[in-house]
Amino acid sequence: MPSLPPPRLKNEYSCRLDFLWKRKFRQEREKIETMENLNRVLLENVLPAHVAVQFIGQHRKNEDLYHQSYDCVCVMFASIPDFKEFYSESDVNREGLECLRLLNEIIADFDELLSKPKFSGVEKIKTIGSTYMAASGLNAALGQEGPQDAERNCTHIGVMVEFAVAMMGKLDFINKHSFNNFKLRIGINHGPVVAGVIGAQKPQYDIWGNSVNVASRMDSTGVLGRIQVTEETSAVLCRLGYTCHSRGAITVKGKGELCTYFVSTDLARSSSQANMLN
Repeated sequence: MPSLPPPRLKNEYSCRLDFLWKRKFRQEREKIETMENLNRVLLENVLPAHVAVQFIGQHRKNEDLYHQSYDCVCVMFASIPDFKEFYSESDVNREGLECLRLLNEIIADFDELLSKPKFSGVEKIKTIGSTYMAASGLNAALGQEGPQDAERNCTHIGVMVEFAVAMMGKLDFINKHSFNNFKLRIGINHGPVVAGVIGAQKPQYDIWGNSVNVASRMDSTGVLGRIQVTEETSAVLCRLGYTCHSRGAITVKGKGELCTYFVSTDLARSSSQANMLN
C-alpha cells in the first residue's frame, strides 16, 4: 500500500489547491464582468441609454418585445438629395469610395452634435442612404406623461429645430473645405409614436406611427435649405418664440392637401452658432 503523505504536506497541498481554485474563480468572474461591460458599451452605442438599461443584466427571450408609447415626440428627417447625383463609381473616386468617405464625414459630424449638452435629448434613429433621421422627447419621463402634460412640455421641439440648424452649419463648413454645395432638405413633425426594439442578435431601435410618416413627407416635399413643418408643429414653435412662414397647401402622398410652414432659421442659426462656439 502507498504511504500517506505527512499531515504538513497534506495541509500545504490543500491550501495550494484551494488557492488555485479561488484564483481560477476570480479570473472567471473578472472575465464575465469584462464581457458584461463590453455588452453594456455595445448596447449603449446602438440603443438609447434608457432603452439599453432594459437589456442589461436581464435574460430576455427573443419573443420579449420592448415597446413604449409616447404622446409628444418630435421627428426629423434631414436629407441631402444632391448626394445621389454626386455619387459615382469611377477610377477617379476609387469606384465610389471617396464619395462614401465624404458621406461618412458628413454623418460623423452630425453625430458629433449629439454629444453637446444642449442636444442630449435628441436621439439618432438611423440613416437611410444620405437621409438622417432623429427624434426628441423619447426619454422615459415623457413616455409616462398624459397628453395634456406632454403638450405643455414641448420645448424639445424647439431643441430639434436648433439641432437641424446646427446640422446646416456643419454641412456649410464641410462644403467650404470640400468645394461642394450640398444643401439639407429638412422635414419636422411632432405627435404620438410607438418606439420599440426589433431583433435579438442585432437589435434595432426604431419608431413608428403617423407622426413619423408625416415627418418623412415634410422632408420629401420640402425645399433645399429650408425646414418644413406641419401646421400643428408651427403653432408650437410660434409659442416657443420661433417665426414660421406659411407655404400654403401642398399635396402630400397618402395625406391629401396639407398646410405647411417654413421655419425662419435666422434667429435659430445665430443661437446655434453661439452655442457651437462655447
